[in-house]
Order: sequence, then C-alpha cells, then structure tokens
Amino acid sequence: MVLCYVDNVLNKSLTDENFPFFSIYFRIQTRMKNSYDIIVIGAGHAGIEATVSSARMGMKVGLITMDLNAIGRLSCNPAIGGTAKGHLVKEIDALGGVMGILADRSGIQFKMLNRSKGPAIWSPRCQSDKEVYLKEATKLILSYENIELIQDMVKKLIVDDTNGDGVNKPKYIIKGVKTESGIYITCKSVIITTGTFLNAVMHTGRNQTLGGRIGEKSATGLSECLMKLGFKTGRLKTGTPPRLDINTIDFNKTVPAPGDEVLLPFSFRTKTGFPFLQQVDCHLTYTNHKTHEELRKGFSDSPMFSGRIKGTGPRYCPSIEDKVNRFSDKPRHQIFLEPETLNGNTIYMNGFSTSLPLEVQETAARTIPGLENVRIVKQGYAVEYDFFPTWQVNATMETKLIEHLYTAGQINGTSGYEEAAAQGLIAGINSVLKLKNQPPFILKRSEAYIGVLIDDLINKTPEEPYRMFTSNAEYRLVLRQDNADIRLMKYGNSLGLIEDEYIKILDGKLDLIKAGLDFAKANTLSPRQVNTYLNEIGSSDISSGEFISNLVRRNSVSLKEILHLADFTGQEKLREHLLSDENTLSQIEIELKYDGYIKRMHEQIKNFERNESINIPPDFNYDKIQSLSAEGREKLNSIRPTTLGQAMRISGVRTTDVSALMIFMRG
Repeated sequence: MVLCYVDNVLNKSLTDENFPFFSIYFRIQTRMKNSYDIIVIGAGHAGIEATVSSARMGMKVGLITMDLNAIGRLSCNPAIGGTAKGHLVKEIDALGGVMGILADRSGIQFKMLNRSKGPAIWSPRCQSDKEVYLKEATKLILSYENIELIQDMVKKLIVDDTNGDGVNKPKYIIKGVKTESGIYITCKSVIITTGTFLNAVMHTGRNQTLGGRIGEKSATGLSECLMKLGFKTGRLKTGTPPRLDINTIDFNKTVPAPGDEVLLPFSFRTKTGFPFLQQVDCHLTYTNHKTHEELRKGFSDSPMFSGRIKGTGPRYCPSIEDKVNRFSDKPRHQIFLEPETLNGNTIYMNGFSTSLPLEVQETAARTIPGLENVRIVKQGYAVEYDFFPTWQVNATMETKLIEHLYTAGQINGTSGYEEAAAQGLIAGINSVLKLKNQPPFILKRSEAYIGVLIDDLINKTPEEPYRMFTSNAEYRLVLRQDNADIRLMKYGNSLGLIEDEYIKILDGKLDLIKAGLDFAKANTLSPRQVNTYLNEIGSSDISSGEFISNLVRRNSVSLKEILHLADFTGQEKLREHLLSDENTLSQIEIELKYDGYIKRMHEQIKNFERNESINIPPDFNYDKIQSLSAEGREKLNSIRPTTLGQAMRISGVRTTDVSALMIFMRG
C-alpha cells in the first residue's frame, strides 16, 4: 500500500514518468491513516532496514520520504561492500536484513578484496546497477502489507514530558510527528534516518544550493525541532565525484579491472543457481602532474579551502583537491571508472570526489589517460549537513533525551551505505523489542563488526564521518565475513527475521565443518602420498606420516588439494560433501591454518567479557569520585557507560580514571 500526500499531488497524472516504479501499485487514498506503531523518517539504506525489520517483527510501519522514487537510491558510488563494509553487509544479512539480498539482485561485478592478505580482511564487494537496486528496494518494501509509504517531509516531533532529567531518565516520550503538509501522525516509536538531508547545502565552486542531492531539496525543520528539545548538533561534509559519459571515454588507454570468475553472493539466503545480472569490467587509470596543475588552478574557488564549508569531511575518503594539497609529493592518484547501470551511459569517477568549479573538473579530467575527450554529465559536489553527536544515544540506537526516538545512519555521524544499514537494522529491532517489553538486542564488539561500529560511535563520539575499517575490530580474525552466519544467524532466527529453513542449512554446515576438522586432525598422509604435491608447490618433503591438520598449516598448502590425496575409505560421502562445498572447505582451512591465533583471540575475548560483566548502575554518581580527571568525569556523565569495559573504551577516560572508578565501586 502506498500513501502519497504532497502538495498538489492529486492534480498530477500518475504516469511512469512521474512515478516510474509505482505505476502498477499506486493508489491515492483521500483520507490519511493517522496512527502507526512505528514511523521511519527517510527511505535510504538505514530507513529500509529499520522499516523492513520492524514490519517483519509484526509492527505497522509508516515510512515517510520526500521522494517515493528515491527509495534505496545509491546516491554516491553504486557499490555495496568493500573493505570491512562487506563484513557489515554479511552480518546484516545473517541477522535477517535485506542489503545483501538487494546487492545480489543488482550486482554487475562481484569481487573479493584483499585475497593476497590474511582471511581476516577478505572483504566482498559488488558494483551495483543503481537503477536495479532502487527498483528492487522499492518492490521489496511494497511486498509487505504492514508497510505504508508516505511522501512528505517531517517538520516536527510530537512529544510529552516525562519529568525525567534526560540523563538517567528520558526527558520526553515520543507521541507522533507533524509533516510539511500539516498532517499529524501518532505513533509509538520514531526512527530518524535522514541521511545527508538535514539542512543540507550543496557546494560546487562558489555556487551553493540547498539540497541533499542534485535535484532533491533539503529537509528543514526537524533539526530545529530537535535542538529546541535539547539535542546538540554539528555539521559534517561529504562529497561525490563527477559522472562521465561512457561514449566519450577511450578504454584502450585504461587498465581493465575485472571481477571474480566465481560469483560469491552476499546473502546466505541467495540460493545456488541464482541468475545474476550480466557482469562487466571496471577500469583503472591515473591522475598525473598536469591533472594536479589544473586542479590547483581552482583552489581559490574551492569551498573547502576558502572556508565556505564549515563541516568536517571524511579523513579516509578525501576529495581529489584535498589529496593533491595534502600529498603534494605523490605524482599520481588512481581513478577507477565504474559503470553505474547496464542500461545507461554514465560512469562513476571513483577517486575524484570534488567540489571545485565544473570547468575545473572537466579541464582536469581531460588530462587523465582515456579521458582526453570526456564529457561530464553530472558535476561533482560536496554536501554539508546536520548531524547529532552519538553520546546522545544508547547502544540500542534510542536517544537518551526522548524515549522511543531512535536515530540511524549519517544523522549519527557515519559515512557509507553499509554503516547506515547496520544502524537502521539495530534501531528497527530494538524499537520493536521495547514496544513488546522484551530485552534489548545489543551486539558486543567481540561478536560482530556491527558491535564495533555502535560501540565506537557511542564511546569515541567521532567528530568526523565515521567509516568502518578492519583495523577497528581487535578480534577481526574471529569476526570474518565468511563466518557471519555462524556468529549471528541464530540471533536473527530468535528475532523472527531468519526462517527456520536457513537454520537447518546452517546446522548442516556446522556439522560438515566439525566432520572436516575431525578428519583433518585424525588422519595422516604418507611421504608417498604427499611429497610430489609438496615439491610442486615448493614446500619441503616429509619423511614420515604427517597429520593433514599439520600439513594444512603450511602457507602454500591447499586443503582442497590435500583432500584429493587423502584416503576416505568408508567416508566417501564426507569427501563428496567437502569437495563440493567451497565455502565450508575454506572455513575449515582457515580454522586449521590459524588455529593457534584463533585460540589466543578467544582467550582475549574472555578477558574482554570479564570487564563487560561488571555492571555500572545507571544512576551512578561520578561527581562523588574526586580523583577523576575533569575530562573523564565529563565523558562518563554524558555517555553513562553500563559496564566497566565500556567505561575503559570511552575516549578521554584515562587509565587512572578507570582505576579510581573500580576502587570506588568496590568500596
């Protein structure tokens, strides 16, 4: 069901041009439904996960967006996953989220990154067809009867006082929202997932335009409402590169960057034989000295260098002018040319994010090999927007100031589709659990990258756009992308987001892993069986029988090749199952090769969890501890950690502060 309430919409013809993905679904209702269990504000990646998880857990959800044609729009790079981000997508999927499914349906190039390094940082990525992704996201939302779409802008939250202090007890409780068209909608919970749209300003050179994306207006009113209620706010900045006309690129002067031959889906629920879309190559080229000269000519007009942009940008995804300025000793920077859609003619110029004047963008681009005659079809630009520092939210994504109000995505200061989707999923789940009076769902940083993400947001309170990296996860060897289903799928099942059939598949996989490990640890190969293979790969001979598990620990030895040499007499079915299941075989090999490291990491996790088990009362009075540093006291009072382990991770809390806290708690 789709509800559309927007100025003059009833006077518009509902053609494919106006609503291209709604022509067969669309109907206008003349009377507004005025009550929902949950209202989700914003239909980006956080909004989709929050909406679908809430609906699947039995809630009636109203999804409010300014543009019904932009549900799940890939507004920057049309790609899902990447280093560490791919881990998040696999975890979202294992919990029952939908980003992995949408990626599989829209992917036009799949690639496992970092294969030359250890398995802890192998990360799946896919280039997506942006039109297909948007269409599939819309179809998915429309498939749920208890989700209703509303095209409007939320201007105000309706709250009641609770007589709380906003620290130990929320000061307000959510009652509903008021929209731009003057409609009041009551609800039990609100999840804000507004992305880069809150009071958004776009910058290109000296030109400034209100809006969160080209052709889309800025969301106004909601930030001001939140600030009046007592929230603290800040400004952040992100950017996007130009889009190029594919017909004006000479790909003979670039280096092909193909995907993997064997396509590995993101979703554990994507079945064997799934019909992937046509696969395409990306291409690699480089800037040069001339490019950098042309870019410098526009520095005087740069909104970033001139101070017109006040918001902080992402440190690890800088604009091309920032890279040229900061790394002036670098003779070149790589540029990936990535298709945006199979049925279009636009190429995403990855690595060339910029807010310089359009003429500078075009002149500089034409100095790059393969782009000598290129035409820019959409300029690069920077977006500056409001965000709300995350010391104001709990680990459930619920705000401390307003009960039943949740925030997820770039409003919390993160950068990236995947980080947003992860927060949206957790916000949706916890919103429902609280309405059902059930315990919250919080993942520890020892359990998932999602746990690391949320723990970092709350305890480190980033002041620049937060991006997930594998280095953020101290237990990354056991938080691999390949075992996300083992770690998290049973949580998803207990929440009602993963069907029993997938748990049966998972149980079968676990049984096969155990059988494979047991076989490798109990069976040996003789010199006659294995030395020829060892010589071929440059590994030393064995002089007597050796356990398979020990052989596999050698760097260059492949478990698959070793199993071809092993004697499976009486266990032929085990051999067949192992050799036909590449994913499970890979997990067994990782477990064998890194057995010692994994055991040590589990010991570290036990130590971590000891501190996590020491609870701090929610009304603990830190002002009584005179030996706390001023910064430590301020951070502890604002964040209100729930455990000693969390207190230890808060940025600005010193080791001496933790010691004082422990002594005071014991006394």
